[in-house]
Amino acid sequence: MRRITKIEPTEPILPRRKRVAAYARVSMESDRLAHSLAAQISYYSDLIQKNPEWEYAGVYADSFVSGTETSKRQEFQRMLADCDAGEIDIILCKSISRFARNTVDLLETVRHLKDLGIEVRFEKENINSLSGDGELMLTILASFAQEESYSISENVKWGIRKRFEKGDP
Repeated sequence: MRRITKIEPTEPILPRRKRVAAYARVSMESDRLAHSLAAQISYYSDLIQKNPEWEYAGVYADSFVSGTETSKRQEFQRMLADCDAGEIDIILCKSISRFARNTVDLLETVRHLKDLGIEVRFEKENINSLSGDGELMLTILASFAQEESYSISENVKWGIRKRFEKGDP
């Protein structure tokens, strides 16, 4: 007697799309920088939504706030809370200096995200935080970003002192 085997159709298992967010920041209030922030938000929104392997998780943007302290950036803190809640898999950022200008904050944040399995990609420096040499490169470049911030601050203070000495307001 012949045997008939019924083959049931199975639904293909599709890989889960990565939930991708971006972080943008400008530190000084000006029309040019406000335009820069809007351009970053538009660029990242478009980039994420056009990638079929990604699911849009939002763009977090802090305006007119320094990158030296992460605690003072509301959108940055909201992004980290969403990461802790498991809502983000990848974070895109224009550069290390946009993410943080404090080496300790940068490394602590990236390590925390790495522990959660969240990748941070810095476009300008072409660094992926989950890659083998990612943390080494971040450490080196973050120290440059921090030193640049310190140098700018010292130059501004010097200019203020010089104007004060001349009697200029």
